[in-house]
Amino acid sequence: MSAPDNLSALNTKLDSLLELIGRAVPAPPQRPDWAAADAFVWVPEPGELHAVKKVNRVDITLLCAVSRVRDLLLDNTRRFANGLPANNALLWGARGMGKSSLVKAAHAAINQESASTALKLIEIHREDIESLPGLMAEIRSAPFRFIVFCDDLSFDNDDTSYKSLKAVLEGGIEGRPENVIFYATSNRRHLLPRDMIENERSTAINPAEAVEEKVSLSDRFGLWLGFHKCSQDDYLDMVRGYADHFGLEFPANDLRAQALEWATTRGSRSGRVAYQFIQDLAGRLGKVLS
Repeated sequence: MSAPDNLSALNTKLDSLLELIGRAVPAPPQRPDWAAADAFVWVPEPGELHAVKKVNRVDITLLCAVSRVRDLLLDNTRRFANGLPANNALLWGARGMGKSSLVKAAHAAINQESASTALKLIEIHREDIESLPGLMAEIRSAPFRFIVFCDDLSFDNDDTSYKSLKAVLEGGIEGRPENVIFYATSNRRHLLPRDMIENERSTAINPAEAVEEKVSLSDRFGLWLGFHKCSQDDYLDMVRGYADHFGLEFPANDLRAQALEWATTRGSRSGRVAYQFIQDLAGRLGKVLS
């Protein structure tokens, strides 16, 4: 074999070796481009924040049936954005009453209040809670303030990842970074199923301490905001608010009757059901919700 042929074969082998190395060694995580968006999703593997160009949310003025908790969360978020003391918040209670919608709407509302506000929203999925320390390390030194948001947070039997959350919120050596606040939504006030708590009570050597260990997680949230099932009047107010906001012209009596019938077929009244009715109505009217 001639020298050029030997060189060509060597280069081919070298290229193959480099390709194998590239597959075996993952690329380093990409640093977030904070200017790309106001909202991001945390991806623990490989430890990156992915920008969300358009957040799925409603205007905060449409959350009319939860005005008290809305104002409390807005005030808490505003203080945090302005560098003042604020609490981690747990939004708990009835399904479909706007818990996650309120978090996203509050973030947008505070940023709209002042052009100088640099408040970022980061969503972490429930199954990625154990990677929360890695996320904290990523954003601790960033020149922004962050709402870290976990939707539908809860823990089941034999799930110990709640200990990671407890340490990050209050108990760890480093503690929660000053530029981070944690908001979570849950259907459970204590984030743990009742049977899990009762099981600890009945099987533990020291039942009181075992229950305290698990229930104390919710104590890490200084602000508890309860969401309860809405009345018929609240539900109809939501429907009318959505109809007015989206410019849906429909006779008032027919709107009321059809909205109530829709809620009856769903077996519940909530903000989610009201919005689903509006989507159906807009489709029948040939209107696009925007």
